[in-house]
Amino acid sequence: MTITTEEQLEKLREIGRICAITRDAMAAAMRPGMTTAELNEIGARLLAEHGARSAPVITYDFPGETCISVNEEIAHGIPGDRVLHEGDLVNIDVSAEKHGVFADTGASYVLGIGDKRLDALCRDGKKAMWTGIRAVKAGAPLADIGEAIGKFAKKGGYTLIRNLASHGVGDSLHDEPGEIATWPDRTERRRMTNGLVFTIEPFLSLGGRMADQKSPDDEWTLISTPSAPCVQYEHTVVATPRGAVVVTLAA
Repeated sequence: MTITTEEQLEKLREIGRICAITRDAMAAAMRPGMTTAELNEIGARLLAEHGARSAPVITYDFPGETCISVNEEIAHGIPGDRVLHEGDLVNIDVSAEKHGVFADTGASYVLGIGDKRLDALCRDGKKAMWTGIRAVKAGAPLADIGEAIGKFAKKGGYTLIRNLASHGVGDSLHDEPGEIATWPDRTERRRMTNGLVFTIEPFLSLGGRMADQKSPDDEWTLISTPSAPCVQYEHTVVATPRGAVVVTLAA
């Protein structure tokens, strides 16, 4: 999507805020002993109360209104009977549609008290996302985003998952201009146009480099290769001459 009218922007802000409210409410509700299906139900109820529809469900017939990935899972985890435990690393990814407009957001959390390395990974994963957001500006090269995140990751001794990318969003869940690398990519020649809507979502890891299918009987859930803890933080943004407008904020 490319924003050309105030009406489009207001619709994007509305669905962005709904996604953010849902993400934050799910995170606040997490408790040891809860299943991921129970956590998903909280998200499903909030989306419905706000008149929004789950984007994975309507786009891909995904078996859950939200994606919840735990520990070894790094993306697209299916809500089910998995029980959450103290110290688990949990990623909550919420994308939804309202009035024909889509937004997408996600964040990772350590449930309760856990490994201090995971706390640091979450802290720096969020910083990596904001590093990418600060590189957003209409007219600038899209490659600036991956370059900025790559420098941050390298300085901190982290790796980046290199086959899970940011993407256009707005008119659909995965929209033009297609995938946008959140790692250094010398082949990227495109520029950010004014009003372009897309996500910034680096996958920062303690050694993982690629995402692979978890098991032959699960076509959705992804794990890192090599196996390593990984976090994802994601906002939907609009490129403007003054920088990024972030629409997936709860307030």
